[in-house]
This record gives sequence, C-alpha cells and structure tokens, in this order.
Amino acid sequence: MDICCETASEDLDKTKRLLHKPWKSRLHNFLNSPSPHSRKKLHRQSVNEAKQWGQSLEKLLNHKCGQVAFRVFLKSEFCEENLEFWLACEEFKSITSPEKLAWKATSIYEEFIQSDSPMEVNVDYHTRDTIAHSLHKPTPSCFDGAQRKVCSLMENDAYPRFIQSDYYKDLCAGSRGFRKT
Repeated sequence: MDICCETASEDLDKTKRLLHKPWKSRLHNFLNSPSPHSRKKLHRQSVNEAKQWGQSLEKLLNHKCGQVAFRVFLKSEFCEENLEFWLACEEFKSITSPEKLAWKATSIYEEFIQSDSPMEVNVDYHTRDTIAHSLHKPTPSCFDGAQRKVCSLMENDAYPRFIQSDYYKDLCAGSRGFRKT
C-alpha cells in the first residue's frame, strides 16, 4: 500500500470515528478547530455576545453565529424547519428580480408551506391559501404573515427551550470554545 492510500485510509478512519461521536462532541471539536478555514467560515462570538442571545429571539437571529447555534439546537430536537423558513423569507425579501422572486416564491412554498411539504411549517389554512394565491405574482412581502406566525412560534416555544438548554448554558459559560478571532 502506498503512502497516499495509507493517508486516505487514516483520514477515512478518523472521519468514521468522528461521525460516531455525539453531535455535541462534533460541534465542540469544530468550534475548537485551529484551522483557518473554520475560523473564516464561522466567526466565533465572545461569551458576552452569546449571553446577548438570551435577551431576545431577535438578537439571536441577528447574529450569524447565533443562527448557527440555534440551528444546531433545533436539529437536535428535529424542528429546524421554522428557522429554515424564517431564513428563506429573509433572503426572499432581498430579491429584486421579478423572475427570481417568482422562482424563489414557488420554491419556498413547495418546501415549507404546501401541505405535506418536506419541511412543512405550522401555519393556518387561511395563511397557506393566501400565499398560494399570491404565487402567480409574488411580492417581497407575500410570506410576511406566515413568517410572523412562525417567528411567534419560535419565540414562544423553541427559543425558551434553547435558552434553558445545557447547550446554551455551555456556550454562555465559555465551555464551547467561543472566543473573538
């Protein structure tokens, strides 16, 4: 076996061992990784900034790293669709091209709003129907009602659980390795 194959084999073994670790350990390893790539990809927040996330859902969502931490928590509870929908709506509002707006509106509808969609969010029939009718000529605000409802659900359900979680408490205590870079 040549050196290249041995290295690839070792890398594969390391990857397998890493994937079998619990998600908290994988996240811890990622956040503490000394590689410049990870530092550039994820701007680590100070403990004080992580503590600010506990002040409101809005403060949490306004921090990229807060979004990442919240997403990791939601995935651990199998309920990340609300955050994914909220983020998709934020991106949708910034689209200026009518063609791209129409394409993205249909995409968001099919992924999050349509009954039995892959990541269906919990919105009432009236909201779902209003969005369906707006798809023929979508506007940047066509998902606003659904986004407000989903944000309210996150604020009153998932966000309080996140703030009370050991994961968030560890972030605030600094044991997850967040620091300024």
